[in-house]
Amino acid sequence: MAGASKQNAPPEPRGETDDALLTVRAAEGDEDAFAVLVQAHAPALIRLATRLLGGRAEAEDAVQDAFISAWRRLPEFHHRSSFGTWMYRIVTNRCLNVLRARKPVVPLEAAGEPAAPEHAASPARIAEARDAVRALGEALDQLSVEQRACWVLRELDGQSYEFIADTVGISQEAVRARVFRARRCLTQAMGAWR
Repeated sequence: MAGASKQNAPPEPRGETDDALLTVRAAEGDEDAFAVLVQAHAPALIRLATRLLGGRAEAEDAVQDAFISAWRRLPEFHHRSSFGTWMYRIVTNRCLNVLRARKPVVPLEAAGEPAAPEHAASPARIAEARDAVRALGEALDQLSVEQRACWVLRELDGQSYEFIADTVGISQEAVRARVFRARRCLTQAMGAWR
C-alpha cells in the first residue's frame, strides 16, 4: 500500500497554477473562486478524514470546519505549498484534534481474543470479513493519535514520508518511527486474523 498511485495525492485537478489563481481571487473575497476550490478538493479531503476518524459524518464535519478555517485564513496563505497540500495539513490537524479530544476506549487487552475464523459458508466468510474490519478499526483506535495519522497517511493514502512530516509537523525520522510502531501494534492486534 505504501507505493499507492498518485491518485491519492493532494488533488490538483486543474493544475497548481489554476489553484493558485483561484486562491488569490478567494483571498480577495471572491466566494465563487473559493467554491470551485472546495468542490475540487472536498472529496479527497473527506476520504482522508474518514480514514483518520473512522466515521463519515464526523469526517464531513472536520472537513467543513477546515474549509471555514481556510476561508478565514486565506489572506495569510503565502503559497509556500499548493492549496491542496495546505488543506491536507489543515484537515489532518483538525482530525488530530478530534482524536485527541475523544474519550479513551476499552484497552485492547480487555477486548479478548476473537474466535478462530470459520471458512465453511460464504455468509460466515462475510461475517468474518466484517469482524476483521471491525477488529482493525478497534486496533487503529488503540494507536496514539500521531501514530494513527502517520499510518493512515502512509498506508491508506500512499503519501511520502516527506509529505507526512510536513503535514503533521514532525521530522521524517519521527514519521518513520511512528509508522513502524503503528505497523507493529497492528500486526500484533490482528495476529488472530492471519
